[in-house]
Amino acid sequence: MLPFSIRAQALVAAALFCATAGAASAQTKKPGAPAAKPVANAQQALLGHEVEIDALLKKLTLEEKVHMIHANSAFAAGGVPRLNIPEIMTSDGPHGVRPEQGRDWKAVDAPDNAGTYLPTNNTLAATWNPALGYAYGTVLGSEANFRGKDIILGPGINIIRAPLNGRNFEYLSEDPYLVSKMVVGYIRGVQDQGVSACVKHYAANNQETHRDDVDVEMSERALREIYLPGFKAAVQQGGVYSLMGSYNKFRGTYATENAYLMNDILKKEWGFKGLVMSDWGSVHNTQNALRNGTDLEMGTDLAIAYKSTAQTVEHFKPVFNKAIYDRFYLADAALTAVEKDPTLVPLVDDKVRRILRVMYATHMLGGAKRQPGSHNTKAHQATALKVAEEGIVLLKNDGNFLPLKKTVKTVAVIGANATRENAGGGGSAQLQAKYEITALQGLKNELGSQVAITYAPGYKIAKDQKPDPVLIAEAVAAAKAAEVVVYVGGSFHGYDYKKWGDNAYDSEAVDKPDLHLPFGQDELVKAVLAANPNTVVVLLGGGPIDVSPWVSQTKALVEAWYPGMEGGNALAHLLFGDVNFSGKLPLTFPVKLEDSPTAVLGEYPSSPGQPLKVVYKDDIFVGYRYYDTYKVAPQYPFGYGLSYTTFKYGPLTVTPGPQSATVKLSVTNNGRVAGAEVVQLYVHDGHAAVKRPEKELKSFEKVFLKPGETKTVTLALPAESFKYYDEGKKQWVLAPGKFDLLVGSSSRDIRQTGTVRL
Repeated sequence: MLPFSIRAQALVAAALFCATAGAASAQTKKPGAPAAKPVANAQQALLGHEVEIDALLKKLTLEEKVHMIHANSAFAAGGVPRLNIPEIMTSDGPHGVRPEQGRDWKAVDAPDNAGTYLPTNNTLAATWNPALGYAYGTVLGSEANFRGKDIILGPGINIIRAPLNGRNFEYLSEDPYLVSKMVVGYIRGVQDQGVSACVKHYAANNQETHRDDVDVEMSERALREIYLPGFKAAVQQGGVYSLMGSYNKFRGTYATENAYLMNDILKKEWGFKGLVMSDWGSVHNTQNALRNGTDLEMGTDLAIAYKSTAQTVEHFKPVFNKAIYDRFYLADAALTAVEKDPTLVPLVDDKVRRILRVMYATHMLGGAKRQPGSHNTKAHQATALKVAEEGIVLLKNDGNFLPLKKTVKTVAVIGANATRENAGGGGSAQLQAKYEITALQGLKNELGSQVAITYAPGYKIAKDQKPDPVLIAEAVAAAKAAEVVVYVGGSFHGYDYKKWGDNAYDSEAVDKPDLHLPFGQDELVKAVLAANPNTVVVLLGGGPIDVSPWVSQTKALVEAWYPGMEGGNALAHLLFGDVNFSGKLPLTFPVKLEDSPTAVLGEYPSSPGQPLKVVYKDDIFVGYRYYDTYKVAPQYPFGYGLSYTTFKYGPLTVTPGPQSATVKLSVTNNGRVAGAEVVQLYVHDGHAAVKRPEKELKSFEKVFLKPGETKTVTLALPAESFKYYDEGKKQWVLAPGKFDLLVGSSSRDIRQTGTVRL
C-alpha cells in the first residue's frame, strides 16, 4: 500500500530466544523459541466465540454491519459504539510498527513513533532459523500491543520471482518450502502476543510495475507448487488470523475479489476462518467484493494524501472526511446492493463474523485482558542484532582475508551507504527507528579510539547521478592511506516516488531499472580495489546486484541486505570475527539479469503487445529450480554462504516409511572457531510423468557447533516432500519409484547423497 509521506556483548533476549549476542562462542548454542501454540489453539481462538458472535449479529442493523466491512480512516475500520464494538486498528509492519497515521496521525518526532527497526524480511530468511522467525514476530506483536494496534500488516511472503521487483526486500525467498518454514514462526510470534498477523499479498503479486492492473497468467501446477504453499502454511500451520489480497489480477479477475483464490482455495479448501482484507485500494467492484471473499475493504482513492510532505493534521483533513469512506465499494454502494437483493445478507453476515472472530482472538471483545506490550526494549534491540548477525551473508573470502585483525591501525570506510540510514525508505515498509547504527558507526563502536578510521562517500545518492571524479579521487586517496578498506555500497531505499520515478530502488510501487550498482559505483569500486586490494566490499539492498565488473578483483564480498537498527554493530561483529558468519542466500544471485528465468523463459514485466498481462512461462522453474535444471551457472547459488570454519558431513542413513523417509547424518565442525551450518536436503525425482526440477528443497536444519564438535542431524521427509501437482487429476500425487536425496551446504554444494524407493 502507498505510504504517508552497542555494541552488544551480553544482551539476552530471554523472553524471545535462548541465545547470547556477541562473541563467537554465542554460536555454539542454537536459539530456541518458547513453545509456540499449536495451530489448533489459533483456530480455537478464532472459533471459540461463535455463540457470542451469533448474538451480536442479531443485534447489529444492516447499516452497522456494512459500516464494519470498510475502512473509516486510513488504517482503521468498523466500530459500533452502541454495542461496545471497537474499531479495528491496523499498522504496516513487516519489520516494525510504523509511525501513527490517519486520525491518530502524530508529528514525525512523536516519541511513540520511534520503535524497533528489525532487519528486513529477506535478512530474516537468510538466517534459515525458524526460531528467529518466532523471536522476530514476538517483537512486532509486543510493540503493536504497546501502540494499540490489533493487526500487523505482515509478513509479506510473495515468491521472489523477478530480480528487479522493488519489493523483494519485504519478502522471504524464491523457494516455497523455505518461505513456509519461516512464515510460521513469524505468525505465531505475533499472535502469541494477542495481535493478529496479516499475511500478504495473496496472490501472484511478484512485480510492482503495473501492480494495480497487471493480469497474471500461470499454470495450475505453478500456482500450487510455487506460489501458494507459503500461504497455505500460514493458514494451516501458522494459524494466521487475517490475510491481505493483492492488487493484481489473476487469470482475468482482480485477486482481492477472485472467487477461485478467495472462496474456493482459501476459505473452502484450506478452511480459513479468519478475515480477508483488501490491500489499500485493491477493490474494484461492489458485487465481486461482496460475493467473492473480500471481508474488509481498506484504502482510499486519494492515495492517503501522499502528494504532500506537510506534517500537520490540518493538511490531512480530507482523508478524515467520512464522505470519502462512504464512497468505498463496500460502503454505501454495498448497502444499496443488499437492500435491493436481500439474498446478499448472509454474505455480509459472514464478513462481519470473520471480523468479530479476529476481534475476539485479539482480546478486543469478550473481556479478556489485553497484553500491555513493550516498546523498543533492550530485548527487542537484541533480537534485531541477532537476526542481522545470522542473516548477513559472506559471499567471498579469498585467502581467509576475513576476519579483519583488530591490530589494524588504519581503516578507510568508503561508500555513501556507510552513513545512510534506511528505516525511512521503501514505501509502506518505512519506519521511524529509535536509532539506527550505520556501518561507519558500528565500526567505530567495534574499534574504539585506538584505530584511525577515515571516511569518504565516493558517490552521491541522487537521481541519475553519474560517477563523480572528485569523490572517486577522495576515496582512492583514503584507500591508499589505509591498511584495509571497508567499502559499503549497493542499493538504497527510494523515499519519494515523485522524486525517483523509474530510478527508485527497493521500494514499493516501482521496480528497479536494472541490476547494476547505481550512481556509478562500479567505476568507484574498481578504482578503490586498484588503490588497495585489501578491501572487503559490503553491499546493502533487497537482492542480487551484478558484481561481474569487479568481483574477481575483490578479496571479500558481503551481502548485508537492510540489516535494521543494529545492522552496523552486527556487520562489525562479523567482519572482525566476534561472531561467525552463518547466513545463507534465500534466493539465487545471477551473474547478470539476462541469465534469470524471467528473462530466459518467462515474461517480465509484461507481454509484448499486451502491456497489462504477464504469462509465467517460467512455470515451476523459479530461482534455483531453473538454474540447476537448465544448467545455468549463477554468481552465487541458492542456500550459499561462507563461514570462518569448515564443516564435514558424515554418510547418510535413510530410513524409508510407507510414503516417507527419515535422513540422518553427522556434521562436524572441523575448524578452530564456533559456527553454524545450514544442512539442506533436496529431493530429485527423475521418474515422474511430468518434468520436475533437478532438485527441490524439502528439509533443512541450522546446527550450531563448537570447534571439533559433532552432532547428528535428523531430517524428516513426509509424503508431501515427494509429491507434485497433477493438473489432470487436480490433486497432489506421489509417483512410486526411486528418489535421490541430496544433502549439502547449498543447492550447488551437495556433500552426501542417498536414495529411497517409495
